[in-house]
Amino acid sequence: MEPEIITEAQTWLTNNQGLIIEYAVNIAAALITLLVGYIAANLLSGGVVKVMQTRKLDTTVTHFVGSILKYTILVFVVIAALGRVGVQTASFVAIIGAAGLAIGLALQGSLSNFAAGFLLIIFRPIKAGEFIEVAGTNGVVQSVQLFTTTLTSGDNKMVVVPNSAILNGTIVNYSRMDTRRVDMTFGIGYGSDLRKAKQILERLVSEEPRILKEQAAWDVFIAWFPNKRVAVVGAWADLGSIATLDALFAPCPDNAKWTPLA
Repeated sequence: MEPEIITEAQTWLTNNQGLIIEYAVNIAAALITLLVGYIAANLLSGGVVKVMQTRKLDTTVTHFVGSILKYTILVFVVIAALGRVGVQTASFVAIIGAAGLAIGLALQGSLSNFAAGFLLIIFRPIKAGEFIEVAGTNGVVQSVQLFTTTLTSGDNKMVVVPNSAILNGTIVNYSRMDTRRVDMTFGIGYGSDLRKAKQILERLVSEEPRILKEQAAWDVFIAWFPNKRVAVVGAWADLGSIATLDALFAPCPDNAKWTPLA
């Protein structure tokens, strides 16, 4: 029995030798295609990242573009390798499309975060290291990723915000401009001389080195309410001086009656 099986196997191998060699060559070519494609994807994405870093583009943008380029090349490499071994790539692409549609419907929220992350990285309304206020929270941007943005709050908490919440809301970026206005509010007693209080504040502001001295860079206003009177100093300062001046910051009520003293 065994000699017959061996004989049949030898006969089959002899009759199908060309087919076996063809499949072996195709499989070897597919493996080589995968290997070369993987190396090429890494080299191309790495080269693009280095070029973008040389031009001092944002780190988040460089890594994002590099990742997108790498995985796009790998998808085409896998399709080419499957076609080399005889897989019908047209039906394969159709299956991928159907699966992608199903996954897209199941992950609508995640995909909206992905799209928002892509737009945030491309248009860059926020960058790593900037202090921003978004989605009801504020902090320093640590990273802008595909689905979420990570902040560090003032009390050193990590805050993870979905990208769609950032893009669909108002973004306040405190770090983008070189200078910023700071409003400092001081209470004034009813028995005090308003004109003298204004003169004292103007002198202090003019002598303060952290406040810009250009024309219209600062002004002093008097506001009074049913139960109090306040003097508000509106001054412009360099971004590096804001941290020390902000300790005096206090917002004024919307119903304040402003009157600049002559």
